[in-house]
Amino acid sequence: MPTTSGVQQDILASTLRILRDREVDSTFRAIALLDACERAGNIVQESGGSYVDVPLVLTDHSQITQLTNGYESVNLAVSDVMRTGTSSWCDAVAPIVITKKEELSNKGERAMIRIAETRMKQVMGMLRREINKQIVAGNSTILTDLQTLNGAVAGGFLHGATFGTQTGTAQGVDKASFPQSYQNQYVDAGGTLTIAAMQELLIQTKVFGPEGDVDIVLASPESYAAYRSLLEDNERYQSIQEMQDMSGRLALVFGGAPVYIEPQLSGVNASDGNPLSQYFLNSALFNLYTDEDAFFEVEPMESIPGYASMAANIIVRMQLTASNFSGLGILTDANA
Repeated sequence: MPTTSGVQQDILASTLRILRDREVDSTFRAIALLDACERAGNIVQESGGSYVDVPLVLTDHSQITQLTNGYESVNLAVSDVMRTGTSSWCDAVAPIVITKKEELSNKGERAMIRIAETRMKQVMGMLRREINKQIVAGNSTILTDLQTLNGAVAGGFLHGATFGTQTGTAQGVDKASFPQSYQNQYVDAGGTLTIAAMQELLIQTKVFGPEGDVDIVLASPESYAAYRSLLEDNERYQSIQEMQDMSGRLALVFGGAPVYIEPQLSGVNASDGNPLSQYFLNSALFNLYTDEDAFFEVEPMESIPGYASMAANIIVRMQLTASNFSGLGILTDANA
């Protein structure tokens, strides 16, 4: 039986790496949250390590002393402002497999490259959907080591409870210990979306957020439709392009932040038991960490022992982190 030569395998592996770069770009553009991370420059590439350690500034370091006559004693009471949020990596692998039968039925490099390209798109799309599913909703049954924004899941970041009263841990740090910095903003819309509820949440994030502003809003399809209905009398577009962002996604704006449809929020509840309608996110306060050697890395194409096929694994190592929650928020029960 003819065998795939090492040269052919090298050509396929090289092709897959080129396709990988293109599909990574497509993956990030297709997911509003990842696109915001990339545009904000908060995709952080690490070199190895067993954990992701994130510096958290959660308290004030020292006290202020007013000098009235210049002879007052200076208050030297200080505290360590630094805390470290520690998270395990989420590691995942997905193979691209080409069987001997496919190889024999598709002679020539171009035919094999077309097969590899099709498989690469499918695998990258699968990884993209699963990563986004876990980050946004926290209901992936596969990538359970990847942290989620949904506080209804153990270890999730954003809780459906009043600012200052939230409990539970995130990144190994107790949220209740830092009620003014390690807790998120929250508004329950009471069943109906209103501009007032969105304004209230936006104002809270501005008042308590340590830096930056909300620059991305993820909305469930139902909440997005409700928001658009509220704006219907004011919407005026010259072309369809004016309704879309640079990646072609349908996007309105609220408070200067694009509002994106996030299908993964449909049917998802927050920790208050209500529908999780919208995330208000400030990209200055969260990061996506990746390993520089496992950022959708394509391994060499190799024959599989015992099978008439060859495979190349796509390796992914990443983790979602946040340095502060007070400038982030969730809006619940606002799907109508």
